[in-house]
Amino acid sequence: MSLDIDAQLAQIRRGCVELIDEEELRAKIARGTPLRVKVGFDPTAPDLHLGHTVVIHKMRHFQELGHQVIFIIGDFTGRIGDPSGRSDTRPPLTEEQVRTNAETYKRQVFKILDPEKTIVTFNSQWLGAMAPGDFIRLASCATVARMLERDDFEKRYRGNAPISIHEFLYPLLQGYDSVHLRADVELGGTDQKFNLLMGRQVQTNYGLEPQCILTMPLLEGLDGTRKMSKTYGNYIGIDEPPGEIFGKLMSISDDLMWRYFELLSARGLREIAGLRRAVAEGEAHPKEVKEDLAFEITSRYHGEDKARDARQAFNAVFANGGVPDDAPGHTCLAGESSAPAAFLTDAGLTASRGEARRLIAQGALTVDGVACRDGAAPFAPGAYVIKLGKKRFLRLRVE
Repeated sequence: MSLDIDAQLAQIRRGCVELIDEEELRAKIARGTPLRVKVGFDPTAPDLHLGHTVVIHKMRHFQELGHQVIFIIGDFTGRIGDPSGRSDTRPPLTEEQVRTNAETYKRQVFKILDPEKTIVTFNSQWLGAMAPGDFIRLASCATVARMLERDDFEKRYRGNAPISIHEFLYPLLQGYDSVHLRADVELGGTDQKFNLLMGRQVQTNYGLEPQCILTMPLLEGLDGTRKMSKTYGNYIGIDEPPGEIFGKLMSISDDLMWRYFELLSARGLREIAGLRRAVAEGEAHPKEVKEDLAFEITSRYHGEDKARDARQAFNAVFANGGVPDDAPGHTCLAGESSAPAAFLTDAGLTASRGEARRLIAQGALTVDGVACRDGAAPFAPGAYVIKLGKKRFLRLRVE
């Protein structure tokens, strides 16, 4: 794609939180040679979720603009663990864990990136070859005072929480990645700002032109408040079944939908603005627009045929009040075991009777389409369709 500098910057700034420094980046683009754009992921988990893909989509934008994208798998730094946002020291990963997770990452990122325009590399190739003297030189690039300016380190220091020396090495090693690769730009989430700035400092200490940095927002999860994370259970994994991805996307709020459009959709900002205006003016229904978003994202990871099936299944089950064909069945005897708190737990829909009672009290249970808030009253003999929350169904028979 051949665009003038202002048009390129407009595409680069899409969805970003901070660009340091725009004038430096403008000058780099003006040279007319492809930029070397670096992003690193430590393979600390076996799969990626949509929150991770926000940065990967920005990499795709750079590819579309004709620049060179370098995807670093931090198999060396992953053994240390990024201290960003941590209140304690990360447990180290084994080499086997890192290697297994890294192979999964390679497969998943090419669902977004163009493999013909992506360099995938492992930072153990150069960091693992460094001699003790090389580490000493790298360590001289930053002071302890500078490290303690970092918010998470400062909090741990003031709270007398342990900070291991090897954690100080992490941002320096990430910075050295930029030295070795001669990066022009590095991308990361807003929680990575300290590490990204350290890259500029390390490059300068090694006599190189400092990289520009671009920070991307942390995508809110399904709850619309906290960042998407497996820890919070509010994530959408890109390797999840198509029906799960589609259904989870349909569960987000109408307001959050526009955030997902901006950060995850391939649609242009002008088109998204038009959709938003159409919804606001009553010309388009938000559910239909959300379905288009869910279809686009599900298609990206599973193909259009499976996304189309997921859309049809969603409407059959959730929009039209149907029951999925694979809904499990459960049979119990009339009496104590036919009380909702009992059969929900016995059938595996809830982990405990306490959880069942809590969900019932919150209005999550319907029986044959009618809300039920009594978890203790036994059901009479008969057949019932049970729905718990938005996606859990049960065909119940009481004998």
